[in-house]
Amino acid sequence: MTTASASPIPVAALVSGGGTNLQSLLDALRESPLARIVRVVSSQAGAGALERARRADVPTTVLRNPADPDELMAALDDARLAVLAGYLKRVPASVVARFRWRLINIHPALLPGFGGRGMYGRRVHEAVLASGARVSGATVHYVDEEFDRGPIIAQWPVPVLAHDTPDSLAARVLEVEHQLLPMVVLELARRGVPPEPVKVSVKEPDFDATTTRRKGDA
Repeated sequence: MTTASASPIPVAALVSGGGTNLQSLLDALRESPLARIVRVVSSQAGAGALERARRADVPTTVLRNPADPDELMAALDDARLAVLAGYLKRVPASVVARFRWRLINIHPALLPGFGGRGMYGRRVHEAVLASGARVSGATVHYVDEEFDRGPIIAQWPVPVLAHDTPDSLAARVLEVEHQLLPMVVLELARRGVPPEPVKVSVKEPDFDATTTRRKGDA
C-alpha cells in the first residue's frame, strides 16, 4: 500500500495564460497535507497566472526559451510532480523523460478525440460542436512526447447541448476542469506519485451539468 509522505509533495505548475486552473490548484492545495504548489513556471511574461501565483506567495519563473530543456529543468527544480495548467508549449523530450509519469496535463475534451497540435482553448470546443458530438468533458493525462497522446488518468464528461456555442460549452467544461485537476493531483500525491501510469476514478459532479448551476441552487 502506498501512503502520502510526511510533508506535502512539492508540485510545479506550468502556465501560459490567465491561470484559472492554476487558481483551482492553489485553492485546493493551500492547506493540504498531501501536496503543495511550490513554484509556477510560465512561458509568457504577461501571463495572468503569474499574478495569481504572486498573490498566493508562490515563487514564479518566466522562461526565456521554453524549448530549452536545461532552463525548464532548472525552473522545475525539486518538484516531484509537474502540472501543465494551461501551458501551451511543447515540453522538450528530455524533460518528459526525466519526469516520466510525474508530468500531467489537463485537456478540455475527452481524449483521444479533439487533441493534438494546435488543439487548445476555443479551437477544441469549435471542433467538438462541428463534429456533432453529444458529449464533451475534461481529460487529465500523462504527458509524453506527442501532444495529448499520453495515458489517460481521469476523465469527466459533460453533455453538449443543442443550443451550445463554443463559449457556453467552454464554460461548462471549465467548471469540470476546476474540480478534476485538483482531485487528480491530490490522489496522485496520496499514492506517493506512483512510478507507473495509474487511473483515477472521479466522483459525480456536484453541479447540474446541463446548466452549470450547483445542485440545490435556485
